[in-house]
Amino acid sequence: MSRILILCTHNSARSQMGEGLLRHLATQHGLEAEVHSAGTEATFVKDGAKQAMQDIGIDLSGHTSKTLFDLPDPWNFDYVITVCDSAAEACPAYPARTTRLHYPFTDPSGGSQERWNAVRDQMKEQLEKFILALKNGTTIPETYEKSPEVTVS
Repeated sequence: MSRILILCTHNSARSQMGEGLLRHLATQHGLEAEVHSAGTEATFVKDGAKQAMQDIGIDLSGHTSKTLFDLPDPWNFDYVITVCDSAAEACPAYPARTTRLHYPFTDPSGGSQERWNAVRDQMKEQLEKFILALKNGTTIPETYEKSPEVTVS
């Protein structure tokens, strides 16, 4: 079983969507995985994230925003994926020995639901590549070329 951590700053949007997507995709593809998300500070899970995921049948209503210190065995993950969309966003450092991946996605916060859905779809495409690589024992994409800015207001 692989332990996977999705990290971002507030654990309120992209990391929450990533956690939901990775759990769903792992199950869908028959991969045993334990998935968590966290941030440098805990806030709340944004309604746009909940709605975007609900639209594709993934329920985030039970999710809460958390920090690393809220997780079980926080320094023992096989994969740590950061999803902040730029280095200036101060993604949390993760000092433990792990495979670190960086998949920056546009921050949908403050945008329309269409913007949230577009970012969700970009995330789903990249995270499915990750899950399939894990399942098939192929090369895992180490990074993700920054997603194009979603221009939907």
